[in-house]
Amino acid sequence: MQTQSEFTIIGGGVAGLTAAIALKKIGRDFHLFEQVKELKGIGAGFGLAANAMQALEHIGLKDEIECLGYYIDSFAILDEKGKILVNPNTHVLSEKYDQKNFAIHRADLHLYLLSKIDQTQLTLGKKALKVDQKEEFVDVLFEDGTSHRTKFLIVADGVKSPIRQQLIPDSKPRYSGYSCWRATIDNTDLKLKKGTETWGNKGRFGLTPLINDRIYWYACINGPQKNPVFKNYNIRDLQKQFSTYHRPIQEVLSFTTDDQLIWSDIIDIKPLKHFSFHNILLIGDAAHACTPNMGQGACQAIEDVAVLMNELINQKNVISAFKSFEKRRIQRTKYITDTSKLIGEIAQWENRAFIAIRNKLMKIMPAKMNQRALNKLFEQDFMK
Repeated sequence: MQTQSEFTIIGGGVAGLTAAIALKKIGRDFHLFEQVKELKGIGAGFGLAANAMQALEHIGLKDEIECLGYYIDSFAILDEKGKILVNPNTHVLSEKYDQKNFAIHRADLHLYLLSKIDQTQLTLGKKALKVDQKEEFVDVLFEDGTSHRTKFLIVADGVKSPIRQQLIPDSKPRYSGYSCWRATIDNTDLKLKKGTETWGNKGRFGLTPLINDRIYWYACINGPQKNPVFKNYNIRDLQKQFSTYHRPIQEVLSFTTDDQLIWSDIIDIKPLKHFSFHNILLIGDAAHACTPNMGQGACQAIEDVAVLMNELINQKNVISAFKSFEKRRIQRTKYITDTSKLIGEIAQWENRAFIAIRNKLMKIMPAKMNQRALNKLFEQDFMK
């Protein structure tokens, strides 16, 4: 059996689609497999911070994607009464990369990325279950009993990746301790202009404007994993949960219908020691899924692709490129996973005494200390 493609990508999310575009740009042969039958970008919104925009510029996609994003010039953390706890200086952070920060709807980004790929190089409705790895090739085995032979495999099938769990059996997703509800709604009447996130003893509530007069909101509440009560939560339940929180949270919820709600437990994976396995490479959430508390999930996936593209251009040997990619990415993504997990734990505190101390410290702490996590993220040039 001959190899059927030089590269194979498993997963049609942000990481997989962006990787396909990068391979196309540098003239490499590839085929992408995705388990869903239609790629439409489930979920709601997320951030594309300055580092992601820098990575997109390296890949050659920044200018067009900028048009899909809503420019975020501030994102304050508030208490449940609406008072500012910390307001990071996004201008200073943007200047380090000479890039802006954006919020974007997942579906908008997916449709754009999909439009850049030749449909003959994409197969939907094919779920990869495991691999049979050899020295010179990899056989990808699918749920329908078929297989595909490739020289090199890029695994980008997300936090629950069965291939990663085959390679690293103890890399199962871990639950953060809280669930999240999301929705995208119309902003015509609300006229929200600024992004904020509110921390209180009943949970967190975030609001972010999007283009085309839309709002993306999310709510995080502590509880057991796969909670049957949470599974049946509706808008009224969320209104009751956040009834003491400041405006316009109740108004936002009142403009949301039950059928617009998306619910999921927040999970990540413990930082891995390796992304490269000879002729197999893990990228995106399959490699370093993190909680969304730093807004870096999609950003790190895009950084991955920029670094991988750079390595493939500069290295004659693909396996060497994979190894070098791992060396460049392992510590940065570990820092983000660990820091994001810690931020989420602190943000989800329910004890009012602890919350009062936390909030006071956040208010009086110098701006440089409050921005320390972001400064460390942005001060490093991930392309070096």
